[in-house]
Amino acid sequence: MADTTVKISTDTRDRLQALATARGTSIRGLVEQLAAEAETQQALGRATDAFRTAVKRAGFADGFDRDFGAPAPHTSRAA
Repeated sequence: MADTTVKISTDTRDRLQALATARGTSIRGLVEQLAAEAETQQALGRATDAFRTAVKRAGFADGFDRDFGAPAPHTSRAA
């Protein structure tokens, strides 16, 4: 894969270097990690939105309980 150059401020470069050092990697490795983490967060956001939409559908809870078992009743006991 070809390399490219990104222009950032010296302050940002120094901050990235400190983060990279703390993670035991290079700035390049850090940027790759941050990109992967951002993609994961986007995917989790989409999944969360889809789940929130699904649970609003009529019958969702009943179908879930049918397929995965109803949760055990929660009882509280004083210690």
